[in-house]
Amino acid sequence: MGALDEPLTKLVGDRTAKVLADSLKLRTVGDLLHHYPRRYVERGQLTSLDELEIDEHVTVLARIEKVTLIPFRGRKGDRLEVVVTDGRSRLSLVFFNQGWRQKELKAGAQGLFAGKVGVFNRSRQLVSPDYQLLDEDTGSDAAEQFAGRLIPVYGASAQMPSWKLSICVETALTKHLGDVGEALPAELRERHDLIPLPEALELIHRPRGHADRERAQSRLRWDEAFVLQVALAQRRAADSALPAKPRRAREGGLLDAFDARLPFTLTEGQRKVSAEIAADLATEHPMHRLLQGEVGSGKTLVALRAMLAVVDAGGQAVLLAPTEVLAQQHHRSVVEMMGDLAEGGMLGGSDLGTRVVLLTGSMGVPARRQALLDMACGDAGIAIGTHALIEDKVQFQDLGLVVVDEQHRFGVEQRDALRAKGEQPPHLLVMTATPIPRTVAMTVFGDLETSVLDQLPAGRSPISTHVVPALEKPNFLTRAWERVREEVDKGHQAYVVCPRIGDEEPAAAAKDGRKKRKAAEEDFEEVADAGAESEERRPPLSVVETAEKLVRGPLSGLRVEILHGRLAPDAKDEVMRRFSAGEVDVLVATTVIEVGVNVPNSTAMVIMDADRFGVSQLHQLRGRVGRGSAAGLCLLVSDMPGGSAARARLDAVAGTLDGFELSRIDLEQRREGDVLGQAQSGVKSSLKVLSVLEDEEVILTARTEATRLVAEDPDLAAHPELRTALESLLDEDRAAYMEKG
Repeated sequence: MGALDEPLTKLVGDRTAKVLADSLKLRTVGDLLHHYPRRYVERGQLTSLDELEIDEHVTVLARIEKVTLIPFRGRKGDRLEVVVTDGRSRLSLVFFNQGWRQKELKAGAQGLFAGKVGVFNRSRQLVSPDYQLLDEDTGSDAAEQFAGRLIPVYGASAQMPSWKLSICVETALTKHLGDVGEALPAELRERHDLIPLPEALELIHRPRGHADRERAQSRLRWDEAFVLQVALAQRRAADSALPAKPRRAREGGLLDAFDARLPFTLTEGQRKVSAEIAADLATEHPMHRLLQGEVGSGKTLVALRAMLAVVDAGGQAVLLAPTEVLAQQHHRSVVEMMGDLAEGGMLGGSDLGTRVVLLTGSMGVPARRQALLDMACGDAGIAIGTHALIEDKVQFQDLGLVVVDEQHRFGVEQRDALRAKGEQPPHLLVMTATPIPRTVAMTVFGDLETSVLDQLPAGRSPISTHVVPALEKPNFLTRAWERVREEVDKGHQAYVVCPRIGDEEPAAAAKDGRKKRKAAEEDFEEVADAGAESEERRPPLSVVETAEKLVRGPLSGLRVEILHGRLAPDAKDEVMRRFSAGEVDVLVATTVIEVGVNVPNSTAMVIMDADRFGVSQLHQLRGRVGRGSAAGLCLLVSDMPGGSAARARLDAVAGTLDGFELSRIDLEQRREGDVLGQAQSGVKSSLKVLSVLEDEEVILTARTEATRLVAEDPDLAAHPELRTALESLLDEDRAAYMEKG
């Protein structure tokens, strides 16, 4: 075990090591050295206080403006209120029964203050924050350490504020900087004028000025880009070396028959992408292609045409969907589009046709047995299903193409388990309904060729989107429900989307949160207790409760039904069938309708608590309306005030229908750690300095360098440090990072 793999207990002691592990997932010396500052402040440069987000753990540099000790009325105790300022805005610090702090918290002093941003009487505050004064006459070691240089501000927690982290990092640098190895080859560092890694780590944590910080970030940016691109280059090389059976559509076959029946003309984009896929399918190596595009651009149709080409060539194709609702919707859509071509070998089926089967985990035994038989004997040219397709008992006669919908919901192991069901590796087409900026696609899906559909089919109607500020303007919400009724009166249908189903767990959690808050603030005066209760954010709105209120209130008399993930599969399928058939006016649902659901008669969508959804998710939801000849309407209902970051996100969605632009905004707001990190891949993000939006040149150059190195040394035998870095990125116990699964 190398020095950087040593547990932090040896460096900082058991108690501190436990806090670092529990609150920040830092367990080794290497983890600590690679926990870079989030930002830097300079002595005399105060933090902007008007940008602090509620519930965020923050470290701010501010000056004390006012200190007031207030005794409680009628009982023992007091609270110390400290007002700090950045010169424009103010933030309150509150300490209970700690009047002795008056001696050190004096007006005019400057310090670092860390805590969780709360709100009381509509003003932001930190309750019992940690702090480090920097203007003390005597000066502490920490204050002297900060003097004359940039002050690093780390991603921290309530238990481990930034300056305590800084002391831990200093200890690690002092004892272990000499143990840091070099992952980048020497000639590459020289070619791109990159400083050594030990120097970069020292300068990122101890910059003497902005030039030091920029030199360090330049080197660390390269490490992140290069190691990831090497992993992708190795996968590309391994995949391209595999044999595959060419799959060419035959003239006058199933694909030609399908195209002849289409009631519309393919868009230029669909024809172009279909040609790219057809060329890949005709090769003797497996296709690995990412198909992405705008909501409603026709990705499923392009994928179906690829599957039909494979069936023409004597093979079978599978479409893997993440949810039963989506799998059922895909199956229903494919069967409708194909007509009797989906009934091969059946009474009334076309002689050119094949069988299209559905397989999900909750299917009844007879239907499941028949689907398995049809796949195993080859009668089913197309199989559509969920994770059930991956099970060992599922066999194919000749699997030629795997289509994965919503790739980010599947791990590499799941994808490869399905591909392993072919005698030779089948071709692979990955679809994502979330448009991805080019640099993100290149970083996350770097082992796949990319096709983009950015043109909407003819006949798609525009969607108008508006923010409904329910608290500020209640009459706007009233009008929203009137608009829904108007659409139904015209013969159309509507969706109402809610963040949760309707169980009592979130409400119970909120109640517990209020109890804890009240316990922490029990020394407030009576008005404070009332204020704390009123300021606590309510639980997200639920499908069950919202549907009940709508039926009793603004949508009474309409046919309203609910849809969510906890309904029995047969019930979900029946609800979607009835909604598709026009037997339901308003469907109140969770995000199970986010992708793949296609009901052209749906023209209106009301998204409740819209601020609780991501930008890209809102764009996907919005894409469920306006799919027919009538214009679509999407209303984003929110209690968040104007000027807040949450409202800014909603305004961005309302301001454009460009999914690629919205995905860029989403990524800028959430950063890569959310998109590429634990939430998506099951592993901690390795991107701490590299920005996949801003560092396109670095990513492109690193990709070229990585491809060259892997071609010369596929197993990295001559680069042991790089191999070690790669192994730490792609731990065998984790889902592969670049698969975003």
